[in-house]
Amino acid sequence: MKNVDLIAQTLEKAGVKWVFGVPSGPVLPLINALEKTSIAYVLTANETSAGFMATAVGSLTGIPGVCLSTLGPGATNMATGVGCAWLDGAPVIAITCNVPTPWLDRRIQMRIDHHALYAPITKASLPLRADNVAATLAEALSIACAETPGSVHLDLPEDVGEAEAVPSTYTAPTLANVIETKAGDDVVAVVKTALAISSRPLLMTGLGFTRTNAAAALLSFVERQNIPFISTMHAKGWLPESHPNWTGVLGRARRTNVQRFINEADLIIAVGYDPIEINYEEWVGDIPVIHIATGKADVAGVQMLFNDVCDMDAAIQGMAELPPMPNGWSMEAWATHRAELDSALRPETAMLSAHRVLDALRERLPADGVLAYDVGAHTHQIASQWRTDVPRTCVSTNGWSSMGFGIPGAIAAKLAHPDKQVVGVVGDGCFQMTVGELNVARRLNLPLPIIALNDGWLGLIKLKQQGKGFGLVGSRLGDPPTSPPDYFGVPCRAVTDEASLQDALAWGMNLDGPSVIEVFIDPESYASTVYD
Repeated sequence: MKNVDLIAQTLEKAGVKWVFGVPSGPVLPLINALEKTSIAYVLTANETSAGFMATAVGSLTGIPGVCLSTLGPGATNMATGVGCAWLDGAPVIAITCNVPTPWLDRRIQMRIDHHALYAPITKASLPLRADNVAATLAEALSIACAETPGSVHLDLPEDVGEAEAVPSTYTAPTLANVIETKAGDDVVAVVKTALAISSRPLLMTGLGFTRTNAAAALLSFVERQNIPFISTMHAKGWLPESHPNWTGVLGRARRTNVQRFINEADLIIAVGYDPIEINYEEWVGDIPVIHIATGKADVAGVQMLFNDVCDMDAAIQGMAELPPMPNGWSMEAWATHRAELDSALRPETAMLSAHRVLDALRERLPADGVLAYDVGAHTHQIASQWRTDVPRTCVSTNGWSSMGFGIPGAIAAKLAHPDKQVVGVVGDGCFQMTVGELNVARRLNLPLPIIALNDGWLGLIKLKQQGKGFGLVGSRLGDPPTSPPDYFGVPCRAVTDEASLQDALAWGMNLDGPSVIEVFIDPESYASTVYD
């Protein structure tokens, strides 16, 4: 058995189902080894998308997503997708193939220092050598899954992959969150004391909460204490957004409405909050914070009542058992706030707009359907407007926030959940970055509608330029075509009004393969929602 066979079999035992990438000569032996296992090699149009797909798989399943590239330009392309896993907390194994070991320090065609490239965007960057493949791969899998999950890079020289494998006993790493419990019991006492003197406590959930096993217990805490809750973009659905205590999403469309509500609080209980999404300093002000997470928050100038490593789930269970304590909140005021927020998110527009498209889609997508979306002005609109009560049904990037995530993320979500309805929503700028991945969806025959919101601009950049009084340079994509072209044989429909929108959604969501629904929207429709 060669080392490439050992790698393929080890990944299979760890539960890996797909490896995403673009082949080259040095990559072929490992692809050939994968063919002898149950793992499917998925050819992507670009290595960046391979990293995004691996990130989405890791985030949705908890099992490391795997991406694979050749050396040099393949490695640099893939790095963008791998950085997504690093900052969005998804377990990923990123493998770069390389020149033979004797050439690793030479200045030759395509060779760069892969470890220098990947060190800043991974939890670890490890070299594979002929005598350490089994141990190093097991270490990489464990590191990727350990709290906080993230990407691990492995560099595979061509001669190492072809070398005879050294026999070893492989033990699959645990995918559970295993952390050192430090001050875990103390935080419940801090919460109890703070609640006793607080008149308007507010719960905030974030990225780390997506790795909890105690969501039901936290909801019980919310209901027993009758306090409102807000989430970050990543934590959508982990507490039900249809709940009367839900009061918004932090830092997205109509952020001023949500911030005004936050400013009424006199205590923030932040559960699983990761400042990688939004720094505490940007929204807390002088409100004291109890930070309950598996890692300390990197923060300055904020009044932290508790900020230490703790067993988050144990803390939540303890909080759920606290006796109810009265506060000064009014549920009627919450309802008024939600109504004002919902109204502000839906300004009148002459043309179709993102918010009208999202409302139409929400009516059709099942409760457990998955929405994958990209980065741009529409991201802000979706985060605040879209409602879900089901975890892992909103697939996006927030910590990394790279354009181009949406279509690869939607493809990965459909692979991970073949029995669920999955829809991708992207802006026109993001669409043109990854349109080639439609060929992947067609080749895999994935029933996957991609909704492209076309306003002819990089909408978020345009809003930022206008906000600063700058000229609109470099943000214009051009006049939208009157109808969408055909992409790699993927059927497309153009939408310009409500009737054609409803027809196109019914059409795309009932096809046996992928489709593109290009919706021509009002370029001014984000102006009163995204930055207000």
